[in-house]
Amino acid sequence: MGARPSRRRLPADPPIALDALPPELLVQVLSHVPPRALVTRCRAVCRAWRDVVDGPTVWLLQLARDRSAEGRALYAAAQRCPPNGEEEEEFPLCALARYCLRAPLGRNLIFNSCGEQGFRGWEVEHGGNGWAVEKNLTLVPGAPSQTCFVTSFEWCFKRQLVDLVMEGVWQELLDSAQIEICVADWWGARENCGCVYRLRVRLLDVYENEVVKFSASPNPVLQWTERGCRQVSHVFTNFGKGIRYVSFEQYGRDTRSWVGHYGALVTHSSVRVRIRLS
Repeated sequence: MGARPSRRRLPADPPIALDALPPELLVQVLSHVPPRALVTRCRAVCRAWRDVVDGPTVWLLQLARDRSAEGRALYAAAQRCPPNGEEEEEFPLCALARYCLRAPLGRNLIFNSCGEQGFRGWEVEHGGNGWAVEKNLTLVPGAPSQTCFVTSFEWCFKRQLVDLVMEGVWQELLDSAQIEICVADWWGARENCGCVYRLRVRLLDVYENEVVKFSASPNPVLQWTERGCRQVSHVFTNFGKGIRYVSFEQYGRDTRSWVGHYGALVTHSSVRVRIRLS
């Protein structure tokens, strides 16, 4: 009879610590960590990990894993138009890290778009009895909250300034001619009182100088003619280089000069950035 095979276990290989990995393997491993954990946890581990998180490679690997049409287009644009790093003095993280953390493409960059948080995020000029926030008269599709801003019997003005770079779109990508900026607003009137509404959206450079603008001045809504909300929208394309901010500006008043809040209703304002696929 043959000898029995030994059941004695061979000693296991000692585990390899992450800090012993070659730099190129460490980048590969960390690229699978969610962006927020990379910044809040991994970056604080040691100097080597901080250098990885502060560099572009780990973030490019994360972008490369999005195989959707938008993801592939963005990854190609990131390779052609990489951030130049000049903004690092203004922002604590590199531009690609901000992009992955903020995920700006397709997200509404207007804060408090329906007045669910009062007037937070808006610069407001009150006319007549000023702006107010009320429940919607009719359902507005897709709105995060069924509330709206309401104007009064004199012109009321409201503005929000969106910093596209702060929201995660790096400047070279904005300048690449592959970005479109889509703006939209919902507005309407009460049935028993007419109203006037105006929208102006301006693209501004880093010094807040106007580069290009869109204005909408629909016909006034007459008393007893209609009730509810309708949408106005526009897409900025081929707007050139140097854009940094979007200034979203709304005006409204009623047509009867009634005390109270019978003027234009505005809600579900949006500024969205998307990448051109063609």
